[in-house]
Formats: sequence, structure tokens, C-alpha cells
Amino acid sequence: MAQHFLLSAAAKTLSLASVARLSDEEAFETFKQIRWASTQGDAVCPKCGGVECYSFTTRKIFKCKACKHQFSVTSGTLFSNRKLSIRDYLLAIAIFVNGAKGYPALHLSRDLSISYKAAWVLSHKLREALEAEQATTQELNGHVAVDGAYFGRHIRPANHVEDRVDRRLAKHQTGKRQVVVVARERDGNTRTDVFKTEAQGVGFAQSVIRPDATVYADEAAHWDVLHARFLTKRINHQQSYSDEGVHTNQAESFFSRLRRAEIGVHHHISGKYLRAYAAEMAWREDNRRVSNGGQYLAVTRASLNHPVSRIAGYWQRRKEVAA
Repeated sequence: MAQHFLLSAAAKTLSLASVARLSDEEAFETFKQIRWASTQGDAVCPKCGGVECYSFTTRKIFKCKACKHQFSVTSGTLFSNRKLSIRDYLLAIAIFVNGAKGYPALHLSRDLSISYKAAWVLSHKLREALEAEQATTQELNGHVAVDGAYFGRHIRPANHVEDRVDRRLAKHQTGKRQVVVVARERDGNTRTDVFKTEAQGVGFAQSVIRPDATVYADEAAHWDVLHARFLTKRINHQQSYSDEGVHTNQAESFFSRLRRAEIGVHHHISGKYLRAYAAEMAWREDNRRVSNGGQYLAVTRASLNHPVSRIAGYWQRRKEVAA
């Protein structure tokens, strides 16, 4: 029997110890090399794009010769106006990607010896970068499975059958539970979004899938619209989960990962932030065969290429900037 990838040596190319042992200068150089990879680590002005910049000996900042703008290695990124050391951010990213099923903010706060609030905001900044990364994925092609599932508020089933309720019915919806709609290629990319009902996600599915793709969906009537645009194959889940190669197993696999993260890792996911958690799990699903070192570089690069976070100042009661 072949060894699972996550158990192989190829999956483990980064250790937390190696990141924790970085000196301040080594961490600074790592940030420079990742942020300005196109110039081999030479600073580029975030204001005018000038490449002629000089540094100061007393502070780790740069000044653009063209526009005279002063900036640091984290200016204009998710880590703008940072309070932690650069090494702590690198360590936080390494810890974050090592959580195969996600990583709770409470654990991160203990690992870095920071407040829960700081850990929560930092985790959501990383999810924000991954969400933006997923949004740049090209239109899905080939064989694409689409489906939707409720998340955001777990309702424990009642002990007696007669007391149990069908959580899918509108009269039992509180507004906290929402539907994550996923479109996922077979052995390819994943796109997600969040809606009040699965039917509202039909337009999203149409917008992220190429017209020449083959779409797989279940028996729900709202997916009938897809027949006019795609070659569509349907599976009736009341009869079987798979029939002669027709199934939505790729979508169900994603939902399984997100469900485990919701119940087993975070225990509660607010509907307001469900889109960010769904995007994170989509990224983890798409990169599950990438080593932890590769994931570490990818998340760091995405964070340093992302503009200032829209949740900056969250705990200071500032309004979150619209995405």
C-alpha cells in the first residue's frame, strides 16, 4: 500500500524550530527576499514603484530616491503598522500552515504568547490573503462538481426522533447558518462563496466555470438552470452517491474538511466570517499535496503581496472595510 503524502518525507520540508531560531536580521532578509522576489530582495517603493531606494543604518527602513517616500519591508502589506517582530510573523505563518485541518486562534495566542485578540486578527489577516489568492483562480474547466451545504451554527440533534427538526427548512433558520456553495474541479482548483440559500449560488457557479466544462450536480431543482449553459450530469442522492462515474464527491470532500474545521478545530464559526473560513479550507484542499515548506512560502508571499487588511483596527471598534 502506497504511503500517504502527509506521512512522507516530501511533505515535511520546514520545521518550526528552524523558523524560531531565525535571528532578527535573518527574518528581515527572508521578508525582503519573498516580498521583492522580482528584484532579488532589493527594495521597491510601494508608492511610485521606484527601484532606486537606499536604507538607513539606524533603522530598518528605506527611502525612495524618486518620490522621497519612506517605507519598511511591511509597509502597504497585511503586516503594516505591525506590533510583533518579523520573526513572530514568520513563525505564526509556519504554525498556521502546519494545522492540516485549520488552526484555532486560542492555540496561536498560546504559541506566540500574545493576546487572543491579536491572534484572532492575525489569523483572519492570513485568511484574507488566502481568500484573495483563491479569487484569482482562472475559470474552472474540465469536470467540475457543484454543491452547497449549511455551515455557521451547529445544532445538536435532539435525543428523541420526534423532537428533531429539519434544519434545512426556512422556519428553522435563524440567520446564523448560511450556505457555502463550492465549485471544484476534479484534481484541480476550488472556488467558494457564501449565500443565504443554495439556489442563490447558481449565478456564482455560472460565473466561475467555463462554458465548455462538464458540470456535475445533485437532483436539487435550482441546478436545472445549468443545463442551458453547460454539459450537465446529475446524480440523485436519494438513490445513490455515485452512478457510472457521475457524482459530486469533490464537493463533498471539501465540505468534509470544512465541517471538521468547524466542529473539531474552531467549534464555532460566525456567519459573518464564514466566507473567509471557506476560502481557507479551499486553499488547504487545493494545496494538500504541497509540502509544508511550499505552503509556508505561498502564504508568506500572498500576505506580503496583499494590501493593508480590511480588518485593521478591528478591536478598536473601527468599521471593517468592505471587501
